[in-house]
Amino acid sequence: MRLASGAHKSDNQTMKTYTPSRAPCPIARAARVLGDRWVLLILRDAFLGAERFEEFVERLGINRAALTSRLAILQDAGLLVREPPLGKRARYLLTDKARALVPVFAEMAEWSAGHLYAEGETAPVWPPA
Repeated sequence: MRLASGAHKSDNQTMKTYTPSRAPCPIARAARVLGDRWVLLILRDAFLGAERFEEFVERLGINRAALTSRLAILQDAGLLVREPPLGKRARYLLTDKARALVPVFAEMAEWSAGHLYAEGETAPVWPPA
């Protein structure tokens, strides 16, 4: 998998595309798809119920071009499916492949809570109830 920079840059967010990796290391292959901050946050919000383009824009504060490229990456990687495939008012739905990442996100949240919060600071529970 390869994320390639495109020609469009706005607000320090680069357009990206997806090319599957041939790296022998499974961590390297996962990092190719999941190693982008926006990809992780889009998936997080999808796990929390976001489905529409405008929901992601509003929740994340991501610019439209960056969101468009990340949604394309997630579709190409088989983590999201766009319904309907063409036209407006599409929903971006998690696939079983994406849902299999929920325990990974829970572990990431637990690790973050244990290591990235100052003493006395309380980390929110993920996923929220």
